[in-house]
Amino acid sequence: MLGKLTVIILALGLLAMPVQAADAKTIYLTFDDGPLFGTANILKVLDAEKVPATLFMVGLHVEASAEHKALMEQAKGMDLITVGNHSYTHANNHYKRFYSSTREVVDDLEKATGVLGLTAPVHARLPGRDVFRLPNLSRDDFGIGKAEDGKERPDFNAVAAVGYEIYGWDHEWSHESTGKPIQSVEQLLTEIDAKFLANREVERGNLILLMHDEMFQDHFDGTANLTALIAGLKQRGYAFGHIADYDN
Repeated sequence: MLGKLTVIILALGLLAMPVQAADAKTIYLTFDDGPLFGTANILKVLDAEKVPATLFMVGLHVEASAEHKALMEQAKGMDLITVGNHSYTHANNHYKRFYSSTREVVDDLEKATGVLGLTAPVHARLPGRDVFRLPNLSRDDFGIGKAEDGKERPDFNAVAAVGYEIYGWDHEWSHESTGKPIQSVEQLLTEIDAKFLANREVERGNLILLMHDEMFQDHFDGTANLTALIAGLKQRGYAFGHIADYDN
Protein backbone atom coordinates (compact mmCIF):
# COMPACT_ATOMS: atom_id res chain seq x y z
CA MET A 1 0.00 0.00 0.00
CA LEU A 2 1.10 3.56 -0.60
CA GLY A 3 2.14 5.46 2.46
CA LYS A 4 0.30 8.65 3.42
CA LEU A 5 3.30 10.82 2.49
CA THR A 6 3.54 9.20 -0.94
CA VAL A 7 -0.14 9.84 -1.61
CA ILE A 8 0.28 13.50 -0.66
CA ILE A 9 3.29 13.87 -2.98
CA LEU A 10 1.42 12.28 -5.87
CA ALA A 11 -1.59 14.52 -5.28
CA LEU A 12 0.56 17.63 -5.25
CA GLY A 13 2.19 16.51 -8.46
CA LEU A 14 -1.18 16.14 -10.17
CA LEU A 15 -2.26 19.58 -9.01
CA ALA A 16 0.90 21.07 -10.50
CA MET A 17 0.20 19.61 -13.93
CA PRO A 18 -1.04 21.96 -16.68
CA VAL A 19 -4.81 21.98 -16.95
CA GLN A 20 -4.99 19.79 -20.07
CA ALA A 21 -1.66 17.95 -19.98
CA ALA A 22 -3.12 14.63 -18.80
CA ASP A 23 -5.57 14.57 -21.72
CA ALA A 24 -3.79 16.28 -24.61
CA LYS A 25 -5.89 18.61 -26.71
CA THR A 26 -4.83 20.55 -29.78
CA ILE A 27 -5.43 24.14 -30.82
CA TYR A 28 -5.31 25.18 -34.47
CA LEU A 29 -4.62 28.91 -34.71
CA THR A 30 -6.18 30.47 -37.81
CA PHE A 31 -6.21 34.09 -39.00
CA ASP A 32 -8.56 35.35 -41.72
CA ASP A 33 -8.54 38.23 -44.20
CA GLY A 34 -4.86 39.10 -44.50
CA PRO A 35 -2.55 40.38 -45.64
CA LEU A 36 -3.68 43.54 -43.87
CA PHE A 37 -2.38 45.82 -41.14
CA GLY A 38 -2.09 43.14 -38.49
CA THR A 39 -0.19 40.59 -40.54
CA ALA A 40 3.31 41.80 -39.67
CA ASN A 41 2.53 41.56 -35.95
CA ILE A 42 1.01 38.11 -36.35
CA LEU A 43 4.09 36.81 -38.17
CA LYS A 44 6.42 38.42 -35.63
CA VAL A 45 4.71 36.70 -32.71
CA LEU A 46 4.38 33.32 -34.44
CA ASP A 47 8.07 33.37 -35.30
CA ALA A 48 9.02 34.23 -31.72
CA GLU A 49 6.72 31.64 -30.16
CA LYS A 50 7.51 28.87 -32.67
CA VAL A 51 3.95 27.61 -33.00
CA PRO A 52 2.14 26.57 -36.20
CA ALA A 53 -0.74 28.59 -37.58
CA THR A 54 -2.73 29.10 -40.77
CA LEU A 55 -3.26 32.46 -42.44
CA PHE A 56 -6.27 32.32 -44.75
CA MET A 57 -5.52 35.13 -47.18
CA VAL A 58 -7.64 37.14 -49.62
CA GLY A 59 -6.38 37.58 -53.18
CA LEU A 60 -7.46 41.20 -53.50
CA HIS A 61 -5.60 42.07 -50.31
CA VAL A 62 -2.42 40.52 -51.66
CA GLU A 63 -2.69 42.62 -54.79
CA ALA A 64 -3.42 45.84 -52.88
CA SER A 65 0.25 46.77 -52.47
CA ALA A 66 3.80 45.55 -52.77
CA GLU A 67 4.00 45.48 -48.97
CA HIS A 68 1.04 43.13 -48.75
CA LYS A 69 2.53 40.81 -51.35
CA ALA A 70 5.79 40.80 -49.42
CA LEU A 71 3.93 39.81 -46.25
CA MET A 72 2.35 36.90 -48.10
CA GLU A 73 5.75 35.77 -49.34
CA GLN A 74 7.18 36.11 -45.84
CA ALA A 75 4.41 33.91 -44.45
CA LYS A 76 4.92 31.29 -47.16
CA GLY A 77 8.61 31.19 -46.33
CA MET A 78 8.04 30.36 -42.65
CA ASP A 79 8.25 26.65 -41.82
CA LEU A 80 5.41 26.63 -39.28
CA ILE A 81 3.01 28.79 -41.27
CA THR A 82 0.42 27.55 -43.75
CA VAL A 83 -1.03 30.07 -46.18
CA GLY A 84 -4.59 29.18 -47.09
CA ASN A 85 -7.14 30.46 -49.59
CA HIS A 86 -9.89 32.76 -48.25
CA SER A 87 -11.22 33.65 -51.72
CA TYR A 88 -10.24 36.44 -54.09
CA THR A 89 -12.98 38.98 -53.32
CA HIS A 90 -14.18 37.86 -49.87
CA ALA A 91 -17.58 37.88 -51.60
CA ASN A 92 -17.38 41.68 -51.47
CA ASN A 93 -19.06 41.03 -48.09
CA HIS A 94 -22.36 40.23 -49.86
CA TYR A 95 -22.56 36.56 -49.01
CA LYS A 96 -26.01 35.57 -50.24
CA ARG A 97 -25.33 37.22 -53.59
CA PHE A 98 -21.94 35.53 -53.83
CA TYR A 99 -23.32 32.06 -53.09
CA SER A 100 -26.13 32.45 -55.62
CA SER A 101 -23.75 31.34 -58.38
CA THR A 102 -21.74 28.15 -57.99
CA ARG A 103 -19.57 29.04 -60.96
CA GLU A 104 -18.74 32.43 -59.43
CA VAL A 105 -17.73 30.83 -56.13
CA VAL A 106 -15.44 28.28 -57.79
CA ASP A 107 -13.90 30.87 -60.13
CA ASP A 108 -13.29 33.22 -57.21
CA LEU A 109 -11.43 30.55 -55.24
CA GLU A 110 -9.45 29.53 -58.31
CA LYS A 111 -8.39 33.12 -58.99
CA ALA A 112 -7.20 33.48 -55.40
CA THR A 113 -5.20 30.27 -55.68
CA GLY A 114 -3.36 31.76 -58.63
CA VAL A 115 -2.65 35.05 -56.86
CA LEU A 116 -1.48 33.25 -53.72
CA GLY A 117 0.63 30.81 -55.71
CA LEU A 118 -0.78 27.78 -53.90
CA THR A 119 -0.51 24.17 -54.97
CA ALA A 120 -2.58 21.15 -54.02
CA PRO A 121 -3.73 20.36 -51.48
CA VAL A 122 -5.13 23.88 -51.05
CA HIS A 123 -6.43 24.61 -47.57
CA ALA A 124 -9.34 27.02 -47.82
CA ARG A 125 -11.96 28.82 -45.77
CA LEU A 126 -15.05 30.13 -47.51
CA PRO A 127 -15.90 33.78 -46.81
CA GLY A 128 -18.63 34.21 -44.22
CA ARG A 129 -19.39 30.51 -43.85
CA ASP A 130 -18.46 28.00 -41.12
CA VAL A 131 -18.27 25.02 -43.47
CA PHE A 132 -16.14 21.87 -43.49
CA ARG A 133 -15.45 19.77 -46.57
CA LEU A 134 -12.55 17.43 -45.79
CA PRO A 135 -11.83 13.83 -46.80
CA ASN A 136 -13.24 12.48 -43.53
CA LEU A 137 -15.47 15.34 -42.44
CA SER A 138 -18.37 17.24 -43.97
CA ARG A 139 -20.40 19.82 -42.08
CA ASP A 140 -22.54 22.74 -43.19
CA ASP A 141 -23.03 26.12 -41.54
CA PHE A 142 -26.21 25.59 -39.56
CA GLY A 143 -26.01 29.18 -38.32
CA ILE A 144 -27.28 30.53 -41.65
CA GLY A 145 -30.59 28.66 -41.50
CA LYS A 146 -31.73 25.48 -43.21
CA ALA A 147 -33.20 27.16 -46.27
CA GLU A 148 -30.09 29.20 -47.05
CA ASP A 149 -27.85 26.27 -46.21
CA GLY A 150 -29.77 24.12 -48.67
CA LYS A 151 -29.31 26.68 -51.43
CA GLU A 152 -25.59 27.02 -50.80
CA ARG A 153 -24.68 23.37 -50.29
CA PRO A 154 -24.06 22.82 -54.04
CA ASP A 155 -21.52 25.66 -53.90
CA PHE A 156 -19.66 24.09 -50.97
CA ASN A 157 -19.63 20.70 -52.67
CA ALA A 158 -18.45 22.16 -55.97
CA VAL A 159 -15.49 23.87 -54.33
CA ALA A 160 -14.53 20.63 -52.61
CA ALA A 161 -14.96 18.68 -55.83
CA VAL A 162 -12.28 20.70 -57.62
CA GLY A 163 -9.76 19.89 -54.90
CA TYR A 164 -10.12 22.37 -52.04
CA GLU A 165 -10.00 21.25 -48.41
CA ILE A 166 -12.43 23.56 -46.63
CA TYR A 167 -12.17 24.40 -42.94
CA GLY A 168 -14.68 26.08 -40.66
CA TRP A 169 -13.99 26.75 -37.01
CA ASP A 170 -14.93 25.75 -33.46
CA HIS A 171 -14.58 29.04 -31.64
CA GLU A 172 -13.97 32.67 -32.50
CA TRP A 173 -12.07 35.47 -30.85
CA SER A 174 -14.68 38.05 -31.77
CA HIS A 175 -14.05 41.64 -32.75
CA GLU A 176 -15.87 44.92 -33.24
CA SER A 177 -16.34 46.47 -36.68
CA THR A 178 -13.18 48.49 -36.04
CA GLY A 179 -11.21 45.30 -35.49
CA LYS A 180 -10.93 45.75 -31.71
CA PRO A 181 -11.04 42.38 -29.90
CA ILE A 182 -14.18 41.85 -27.80
CA GLN A 183 -13.08 39.20 -25.31
CA SER A 184 -10.04 39.74 -23.12
CA VAL A 185 -7.33 37.12 -23.43
CA GLU A 186 -8.34 35.62 -20.07
CA GLN A 187 -11.99 35.47 -21.10
CA LEU A 188 -11.08 33.77 -24.36
CA LEU A 189 -8.92 31.19 -22.56
CA THR A 190 -11.81 30.44 -20.21
CA GLU A 191 -14.15 29.99 -23.19
CA ILE A 192 -11.71 27.58 -24.84
CA ASP A 193 -11.42 25.53 -21.65
CA ALA A 194 -15.21 25.38 -21.40
CA LYS A 195 -15.56 24.31 -25.04
CA PHE A 196 -13.29 21.35 -24.46
CA LEU A 197 -14.96 20.42 -21.17
CA ALA A 198 -18.35 20.39 -22.88
CA ASN A 199 -17.00 18.31 -25.80
CA ARG A 200 -18.29 20.86 -28.28
CA GLU A 201 -15.48 20.58 -30.80
CA VAL A 202 -16.29 19.44 -34.35
CA GLU A 203 -13.57 16.82 -33.95
CA ARG A 204 -13.01 15.61 -30.38
CA GLY A 205 -9.80 16.91 -28.89
CA ASN A 206 -9.17 19.45 -31.66
CA LEU A 207 -10.24 23.09 -31.63
CA ILE A 208 -9.91 25.44 -34.59
CA LEU A 209 -9.72 29.01 -33.32
CA LEU A 210 -10.84 31.74 -35.73
CA MET A 211 -9.23 35.16 -35.49
CA HIS A 212 -9.06 38.09 -37.90
CA ASP A 213 -6.01 39.99 -39.09
CA GLU A 214 -7.29 43.45 -38.15
CA MET A 215 -7.43 42.49 -34.45
CA PHE A 216 -3.64 42.49 -34.23
CA GLN A 217 -2.85 46.03 -35.25
CA ASP A 218 -0.57 48.07 -33.00
CA HIS A 219 -3.34 50.28 -31.62
CA PHE A 220 -5.14 47.16 -30.33
CA ASP A 221 -1.94 45.92 -28.61
CA GLY A 222 -1.82 43.20 -31.24
CA THR A 223 1.54 41.65 -30.45
CA ALA A 224 0.94 41.73 -26.69
CA ASN A 225 -2.51 40.13 -26.97
CA LEU A 226 -1.40 37.35 -29.30
CA THR A 227 1.69 36.66 -27.19
CA ALA A 228 -0.47 36.47 -24.07
CA LEU A 229 -2.94 34.12 -25.77
CA ILE A 230 -0.23 31.71 -26.88
CA ALA A 231 1.41 31.84 -23.45
CA GLY A 232 -1.92 31.06 -21.79
CA LEU A 233 -2.60 28.13 -24.09
CA LYS A 234 0.89 26.76 -23.46
CA GLN A 235 0.44 27.14 -19.70
CA ARG A 236 -2.75 25.09 -19.89
CA GLY A 237 -0.91 22.30 -21.66
CA TYR A 238 -2.57 22.61 -25.05
CA ALA A 239 -0.68 21.46 -28.13
CA PHE A 240 -0.60 23.48 -31.36
CA GLY A 241 -1.47 21.75 -34.61
CA HIS A 242 -0.70 22.12 -38.31
CA ILE A 243 -3.93 22.47 -40.29
CA ALA A 244 -2.85 19.68 -42.65
CA ASP A 245 -2.96 17.25 -39.73
CA TYR A 246 -6.46 18.22 -38.57
CA ASP A 247 -8.44 15.57 -40.47
CA ASN A 248 -5.90 12.74 -40.19
